[in-house]
Amino acid sequence: MTCLAKKELLVLINGEPSLLTGYLCLADQVQPNGIDLTLKEICAIEGLGIIPVDNADRRLSNLQHLPFDNDHRIHLKPGNYLITYNEIVSLPKDVMALGRTRSSLLRCGAAIHTAVWDAGYSGRSQSLFVVYNKDGIILEKNARLLQLVFFRLGAETEGYSGIYQNENTR
Repeated sequence: MTCLAKKELLVLINGEPSLLTGYLCLADQVQPNGIDLTLKEICAIEGLGIIPVDNADRRLSNLQHLPFDNDHRIHLKPGNYLITYNEIVSLPKDVMALGRTRSSLLRCGAAIHTAVWDAGYSGRSQSLFVVYNKDGIILEKNARLLQLVFFRLGAETEGYSGIYQNENTR
């Protein structure tokens, strides 16, 4: 398995299907070893969630969309939030990705927790955003928050086929 660099990422973005659509500015977002994802929307997480053995009985917590102000900013108090990215990622069956919080965000006392982007996944992803700073944080819509790092696998896999395939793309 190898980490994909900027040149390889640009080839995949220009391929069919494109590795990434819905981006704001490739020149700003494509990094030497990954791609920055940007903030589309934020939701407060409310209520009990249930994660049982059988996915048929799964119940996700409720979400309340939080509005940006007239300056396209939002002040988040300490707590947990669900963020949605602008970009739609479409991974080939021989590429997977891991997301890492951008260092500036960490230095402000906030972090993003993610799952694995499995080979074959396509969708507009969501992540857990946690504000640890007692004074909170101000985020601007479309800010770059997460760096997605891509890895080429040794061989193709069967590809992701879970319930989040094509999420948030309509």
